[in-house]
Amino acid sequence: MTDFYQPRLEDRFTFGLWTVGNRGRDPFGEAVRPALSPVRIVEKLAALGAYGVNLHDNDLIPIGAAPAQRDRMVREFKQALDDHNMKVPMATTNLFYHPIFKDGAFTANDQAVRKYAMRKTMDAIDLGHELGAGVYVFWGGREGTEVDACRDPRDAIKRFRECLNFLCEYVVDNGYGMRFALEAKPNEPRGDIYLPTTGSMLAFIETLEHPEMVGVNPEYAHETMPGLNFHHAVAQALECGKLFHIDLNGQKPGKYDQDLRFGSEDQKGCFFLVKLLEDSGWDGPRHFDAHAYRTEDEEGVWDFARGCMRTYNILKEKARRFNADPEIQGILAGIRATDGADWLGSYSRERAERLRSDSIDIEQHALRGLHYEKLDQLTTELLLGIR
Repeated sequence: MTDFYQPRLEDRFTFGLWTVGNRGRDPFGEAVRPALSPVRIVEKLAALGAYGVNLHDNDLIPIGAAPAQRDRMVREFKQALDDHNMKVPMATTNLFYHPIFKDGAFTANDQAVRKYAMRKTMDAIDLGHELGAGVYVFWGGREGTEVDACRDPRDAIKRFRECLNFLCEYVVDNGYGMRFALEAKPNEPRGDIYLPTTGSMLAFIETLEHPEMVGVNPEYAHETMPGLNFHHAVAQALECGKLFHIDLNGQKPGKYDQDLRFGSEDQKGCFFLVKLLEDSGWDGPRHFDAHAYRTEDEEGVWDFARGCMRTYNILKEKARRFNADPEIQGILAGIRATDGADWLGSYSRERAERLRSDSIDIEQHALRGLHYEKLDQLTTELLLGIR
């Protein structure tokens, strides 16, 4: 019997080396799983049906590696990619783990730290290009503060802008054809992180010298932590053509960054997210930035990876059923009938006068039921499997 939810290459599912390679360490306990080599990760993900694998620079090459060691590691990794028909769609830099970044990277008060962050990022961009990455993600995990007296936040934003403008020119000068995607997060590991939401990033991008090169990489957990609606953040990015990459995982609102298996929480929210991506025809990779529970051994890690992809495909099928369900579509047709897509148009005095002269019975419209209760119940029944 055919398993319609089995991942296929055309699904374009990807994982980071740091995701399935996560060893289960947390602030209260040491690692519970042995390290997995990048080559092993590529081999296993390919066998599960994944399309590609993404990486931070130090997921592959440790800080301080000699040039010969670096070249050997890259050569072996590229051979594994070729052997298993795997891609590297996205790369990024680790600017948060080493103690030098304790006060930030691009926004640090110490210019020597900022210089090192820039050198490290240029090297990592070179690596990403060598591996075929078309998107480069910036997550400012340490770009924040606990002590607001330490810097004017306007200076932090100016420093971040200066670095991104420089790096855009670096990519242009080298002919890499790479695009940048900015990833927002409100807090953790810093008390407060600058540019905390996708909306903040979208506004910031318009202040750059090359805004056409820069988009966003929204993450489900990062928008859900403070209780925001991830589906809406992604819609805003799509609407303005700035969704360059996406991180999918699971998260409970109000908690620390959990990075749970995709779809393990808020199945309705995940459903509308998947429906949005599929209905919009967005052609980017579906990247899972999550990790297995601390309770798991290596076998559980691959169960986790399989589960992320399978749940996405299940929700994709649910979206198809939603779009084909006659009762649901009947309610939506009634909603759309009152829309009047061309009701406003661009401003003119004539249109303004027409708005004033149109007769609108506000009491009649106020009393009309909208059938949202029924629509939501039918959606719930579909997700629960009885439609």
